[in-house]
Amino acid sequence: QGQLVESGGGSVQAGGSLRLSCTGSAYRSDRCIGWFRQAPGKEREGVASIDGFEHTTYADSVKGRFALSRDNAKNALLLQMNSLKPEDSAMYYCAVNVRNTCPAPGWLAGYNVWGQGTQVTVSS
Repeated sequence: QGQLVESGGGSVQAGGSLRLSCTGSAYRSDRCIGWFRQAPGKEREGVASIDGFEHTTYADSVKGRFALSRDNAKNALLLQMNSLKPEDSAMYYCAVNVRNTCPAPGWLAGYNVWGQGTQVTVSS
């Protein structure tokens, strides 16, 4: 199955930006890959996903602020996060799905390889 590794997290002030990266031996550009986040005491929620046909989906809470892109040279999926808010603070995970299409936003079905996460903290 391989593994995924997230990087790029950190601490920023509200309004700032971060760019997360997801790469690893499990990275597949022909599969659905999703970004998720989980804050303490809350359920894991879907943030954004890209399928094997380059179709992207974003959670309503991040639309217009977050953007997915691929770094093909590094076999990585990037999540550019702008205009960050304190409520964006969470552990962020990427995961690869067994299918080339993505499940409905927030659904976890089919994601079989997960990274260990990278922490994002946004202060007000």
